[in-house]
Amino acid sequence: MRILVLNSGSSSIKFSVFLCAGDAQPDAPLELDREGQLTGVGSDVATLTISDGSQTKVKANTLEHAIQLVLDAVSGPASSMIDAVGYRVVHPGPKLREHQRITPEVLELLDEAREFAPLHDPEAVMLIRATMQLYPQSAHYACFDTVFHQSMPEEALVYPLPESYRENGVHRYGFHGLSCESVVRQMSAAGALPQRTVIAHLGSGCSVTALVDGRSVDTTMGLTPTGGVLMGTRSGDLDPGLVIYLMRKQYGSRDEAAAAVETMLNHGSGIDVLSGLENDMRAVREAAADGNEQARQALKVFTRSITKAIGGYCWLLGGLDAVVFTGGIGEHDAQTRNEVLTDTAEAGIEIDAGAASGTGGLQCISTVTSRIRVYITPAQEDLMIALHVQQLFQTEHSLK
Repeated sequence: MRILVLNSGSSSIKFSVFLCAGDAQPDAPLELDREGQLTGVGSDVATLTISDGSQTKVKANTLEHAIQLVLDAVSGPASSMIDAVGYRVVHPGPKLREHQRITPEVLELLDEAREFAPLHDPEAVMLIRATMQLYPQSAHYACFDTVFHQSMPEEALVYPLPESYRENGVHRYGFHGLSCESVVRQMSAAGALPQRTVIAHLGSGCSVTALVDGRSVDTTMGLTPTGGVLMGTRSGDLDPGLVIYLMRKQYGSRDEAAAAVETMLNHGSGIDVLSGLENDMRAVREAAADGNEQARQALKVFTRSITKAIGGYCWLLGGLDAVVFTGGIGEHDAQTRNEVLTDTAEAGIEIDAGAASGTGGLQCISTVTSRIRVYITPAQEDLMIALHVQQLFQTEHSLK
C-alpha cells in the first residue's frame, strides 16, 4: 500500500509518500519512501526540495501552478501507484467532526468551512480537487487539525455569545491537533507521557495546548487559527473592540472592510510587522543581535505571549509535569525556548545548557533535578495523517 500525504500551508506545500508492507494488517508499520516541500509559493522564486537533498528553483506565482509542480514531483515512476491520499485540512467547519473519506458531500462542507480558516482552507480544497483529478482511482481522506481538541470540556469550548451563533458552530475548535497528537504518540512510545503537559507548537503559526493524560483540555487558538499567542504574520488575541475599531477605519462597504481587516490580522500582523522584517525568525534574531530595537521588541512580545499561556495553564492544571516544544521554532530555536522559560526556576524548570538541540527525535533538555521536564520533538503531522489514512483505508476494505 502506498499513501501520499499532502500538507498545504499559506505559502508552502509539503508532501510525503509512505509505504505499508502489510496491506491486510491494521497495524502494519509505515515506511517513509520520499518527501519534500515547495516553499515560497506566491513569490517570484519558489524552491522545490526533495528528500534526496536536491533543490530546484521554480516559478510558482499562483497556487494552481504550485499544486501542479508538487503533483508532478510525486507522480513519477517511484510514486505512480498511489492507493490513498491524505490531506491536512485545518478547519472542518461545524458539521464534520472526524477524519474521513472525501466524498462530493464532504467537499461541499469543506467549501462552506472556508470562512472559518481563510488562510488555509481555500488552498487545501483547491489542492484536494486537483489531486483527485490526477489520482481518480485512489481513495482520498481529509484529516482535520481540530479532532484532537474535541476532548476539551464545554467550559473551554463555549464563547459568551448569543445562542443563535453558538448553535451555528461558533465555539473554540483548537488547531495544531495533528502536531499535538504526534507529540503524545512519541512521548507514549518513550514511556515519558506524564499527567499534566503543555505543548508549545511554535512555527509560522503558534499555539499552546494543555493536556491531562494525553488529552487536550484547553488551547490558545479558538474559532479560527488567527487567535491565541502572537505568530509570524497573525495577530493572536486582540481586544474585540480593537477589531471593531479597525473595521471602522476601513473605507468601502462593510464586506470590503471585513475582508481588509481579515487580511490584516492574518497576513499583515504579528512578528512580521512588529519587527519590520520578513516572516523569518532567523532574520529577526540576527537583526536583534545587531542592535535592531524593533526586532528585540518583537521577540519580547512574542516570547511573553507564550510564557503567559504556559503560566496560565500551569495554574489551571494545578502544576505541570512537562513542557514540550515542537514546530520549526520550538524544536530548533534554543534562544526562544530560553526566553519563554526565563525566571521559571522557582516553578521547578531547569534547562540543561549542554543538551543538544533539534536532533530529530524526542529529547529531554531539562536537568535531572528539574521538577518540570522540558522536551523538544519534531511535529510529525504527515506521519499522523498517514496513520489515520491507513486505518480508515483498511477499515473500509475489511468491511467489503
